[in-house]
Order: sequence, then C-alpha cells, then structure tokens
Amino acid sequence: MNIFEHYQFEIQNLVKLNKDFLKLENLSNLPSINLEIPPEQFNFDLSCNIALILAKSNQLNPQDLSKNLKILFDNEIENFEKIEIAGPGFLNIKLSKAAMIQNINSILTNTANYGSNKKNETYNIEFVSANPTGPMHVGHCRGAIYGDVLANLLKFNGNNVTKEYYINDYGNQIRNFVESVFLRIREIKFNENFPKKENLYPGLYLIKIAKKILDENKDKSFDNFEKIFKFLKEKSLKESMNLIKNDLKSLGISHDNFFSESDLIKKDLVNKAVKKLSDKKFVSEGFLDPPKGEINKEWKKTKKLIFKSTLFGDDTDRALKKNDGSWTYFANDVAYHMDKVNRNYKNLVNVLGADHTGYIKRITAAVSALSDDKIKLDCKVCQLVKLFKNGKPFKMSKRAGEFISTQDLLNEVDKDPIRFMMLTRSNDVELDFDFDKVKEKTKDNPVFYVQYAFARINSLLRSLNLNLNSKILLDEKNFNLNSNEEKIIRKIFEWPKIVESASKKYELHKIPFYLYELSTLFHSYWSKGNQDKKYKFIENNKIKRVEILAIINLVTIVIQNGMKILGVSLPEKM
Repeated sequence: MNIFEHYQFEIQNLVKLNKDFLKLENLSNLPSINLEIPPEQFNFDLSCNIALILAKSNQLNPQDLSKNLKILFDNEIENFEKIEIAGPGFLNIKLSKAAMIQNINSILTNTANYGSNKKNETYNIEFVSANPTGPMHVGHCRGAIYGDVLANLLKFNGNNVTKEYYINDYGNQIRNFVESVFLRIREIKFNENFPKKENLYPGLYLIKIAKKILDENKDKSFDNFEKIFKFLKEKSLKESMNLIKNDLKSLGISHDNFFSESDLIKKDLVNKAVKKLSDKKFVSEGFLDPPKGEINKEWKKTKKLIFKSTLFGDDTDRALKKNDGSWTYFANDVAYHMDKVNRNYKNLVNVLGADHTGYIKRITAAVSALSDDKIKLDCKVCQLVKLFKNGKPFKMSKRAGEFISTQDLLNEVDKDPIRFMMLTRSNDVELDFDFDKVKEKTKDNPVFYVQYAFARINSLLRSLNLNLNSKILLDEKNFNLNSNEEKIIRKIFEWPKIVESASKKYELHKIPFYLYELSTLFHSYWSKGNQDKKYKFIENNKIKRVEILAIINLVTIVIQNGMKILGVSLPEKM
C-alpha cells in the first residue's frame, strides 16, 4: 500500500465533505496537496502541507486553518494517533499502531509488487543506437544502462515497454567503414599497408572482423571494392553489430527490436513522412538563415524543402533536403519517428549522448507534427563519464582505436558496480567513475553497502534456519518499535513515493540513492546490537521480537525490488 496516496485521498474527501466547517470556498488546489515524511527531528510518520495550500487560495491564515484541520482529522481519521502543527502550518502526523501494522502486513503479502504504480501504458525507449562501425565505448555505457533501467522501472509499474536500437547503417560513414574493412582484408591477404587516409576507421578491432570474413569466405575475390561492396557491407555490419550486442550482453542489456536505417530507405519512408507533413501544411519551399555562430564562406542562400518546426517550439525551421537534393539526416530521423508513431506507442523516449542536446527540439517538433500532439516524445541526455584511478584521470589502452572500449571498462570492474554507479547522479550532469571506490568493501562504496545489507540478512536467517517471508503475526497490543526501527519503517513506507517520483520525470538516480540510505539505516540498526546487548537481534537462538523479523523481511523486499530494477545482483554471501 502507498500510504501517501491512501491518506491523501482520505484527507481530500474529508475536506470536501467539511468545507463549510473549514470556511473553504475554493478547493481548486486540493489535488496539489502533498504528504511527505517529515525531517527526522520531528519524529512523526507523515507531514501534510494542506493548510498552506488551501489558506492561500481562500485568503485564510494558515495557522488558523491548520488548527481546524487538526480538530477535523483528530475526530474523523482513526488511523491518525497524534497530530501537531509545525512551522507556518504543516500538519505532522503520527500513525496509530493499527495503521502501522496494516501497512506492514500489506507489504509482506504483496512483496514482488510493493512500490509499483500500476499504469499499463505503452512505451518505446530508443537507446544506445551507436553507429555500427565498431565496439561500444565508455561514452555509450551510461546511456545504455540508463535506457535499460528506465525500461525495468516502467515494466515494474506494469507498462508495456519496447527497448529499441536504431542502426545507422546508411550513408557515407558506413561506406567509409566498409572500405576500412576491405583494406584490412587486403592487408591480411596481400600484405598491403593499411593507408593513412582521412575518414577511414583505424581501430585494430577491424582486423578481427576482416579475419572472420576472410575465414568464412575463402573463395571470395577481394580485388575490386565496388564489386564486392554490397556483400562486404552486409558481412561487416553483421560482425560489428555482434561486437555491440556482446558488449551490451556483458552489461546485462538486451534490446527487443533493431530498426535499420537502410530498411527505412528501402521502404521509402522518408517520402511518405514528408508527404504526411506536407498534407498537414507543415512543409514548404523556402530559405533558411546560415547556422548561428558558424562562419562558412561556401554557404549560399539556396531554396530548400523546409519543415516548419518553429510551429512546434523549435528555434528555427529545419531543412529536409541538402543543396544537392538528397535527404538530410534529419529527414531520415523524421521518417523513423513516423514509423514509431504509426506503431501506436503512447510514449516515446530517446536516450541521447551529450553531443545531441541541440537535436532535441527539432525531433520533438517532428513527433508533435506527425502525431497531432497526441504522442509525447521525451529526450533524455546522458552527460559524459570521467574515469579515475588512484585519484587521477584514468586512461586505458587504445586497442580499439581512438576511444576507451566498454570491454576495457569491464576488464577493470564487474557489471554490477558499473550499472549501479552509472546511475548515482542525475543523467544531465557529468559523472565521475572511480575504479578504486567501486572496489572498496566499505560504506563509501554504495553498491557494496546495499549488497552487504542483503548478505547480512541472509547470513542471519541461515544461522537460525529461517526463510525470508516467514509467516509474521504482528500483535497490536504488544507492537512496539524503538527509534532505529521507526526510522527504517518510515524509509520502507517511502519506497512507493520514490518509485513514483523516479518514474514521473525519469529521474533514475533517486533509486540507488534511496537504496543506499535504507541500507545505511539497516547497518546502523545491526551495529547497535554490537554496542548494546538489549538491541541484539537474537536471544537463545531465536529472533528476540517479531518486529525485528518483520523489519528484516521489509528491508529485503525493498532491496530486492530496487536492485531488480537496477539490474544488479544480490549475492547471499559476501
């Protein structure tokens, strides 16, 4: 049960029924009232801002209104044991023992779904979409993990999610890549030197691709690039995508769908998308100003086919064709997003790299135009990752070319700390990844500290020959919590609110941060027994109090649900 939603609903209904007693005429702001867990020093379970919200819209003194609300709640809500007015008019609420037990029992009987906010909507999340010209680099890791965990979170909330990868397998960069593979084959087969030519891909990973193609096609002639281009493109892209898929698999990531740009061209989707926009009067021929901040002597004012993206919030209209009459990259992206729209997803999410910020407004405008503003596109940019070791910027070998590969990173640390730590800061700020920190077995290593809390609980249960989710009977008459237990219970109750908040704006960093806070409270609770015998969990080879067993199970439930969303393992022994 989400106690915040439950009591917010109860309070709202009660206020509507008693608006005359409360001297309220305007209830338009009633849906915006909020329930939170108050700061620790107040020692209450909930805090409500209703008096502050409604006093403002009704020209009332919030202190006077809070006093009347207190009287109303004391009389009508039996699960509120104690209410105090704090500050300018906040209502701090202590729940009754019956209410606490009711919510604890609800969690214990609904373990796998605790925290879930059931929505049942459709999502398409496009992420990674790295150019298929080689293995993934560290810059791709953060976006890959962000997209995968976002999908896990939305699925946890009961949504239908498609994880999609857009393969940029069309255009000059692909021709350059295939030519690079061809020249590596020539290097192997005819002992020719790989040329130092602009736009070629020099990475040594190409030698592995070239060798595999040679081994599987020994009778094939590699004398003429143009004649073998189509065949070699197919083989080269297959091997390159296998490298990327293997990198993703090593990170615990798999996609549901791979969408090829070349297929998009074959199906003539660009012409279809432009026609659709033209029929809506969103495309015209005209002139664009030169790009801002750029000085290009070769730029000429040329009549172009233009998408009127400023109608949908963009800073400037966008060209759909280049000067030579070919489609722009943007036109291909418009066609791809038309296909997404036609697949009837209610929500579209693009996870982008740090260098794609300027792309957001134009593609968001295109989706708005194509869907008649019925489908929302959210673009989430993942900023750069900086690697550190021994307190200094860390540079690994460049075997893969001019970048640090994902495999280089995985050779240093396992996927669990990578997945957890890549989410410890908001996606829109740069992240420092410290190799030494993620290998430490201390409180300063968040992923270890969360896993260690779970391992400690399992160690305790093994020693007593107990299982998790053992039948727990809480007796209201004897129910009692010490201060450490109250803190943990409140934190447990907060989990659905964390899930809701993280889901609403895709703020995934809130989940590992919360799990670390919960684990810290649990370790403190555990250590209290080492300092004072009366706080020990075990007496005569039995759990001393049923409340302890309940808390152990509650902590386990939340850590399991949270780490499942993050895609991080939970070893039972450490």
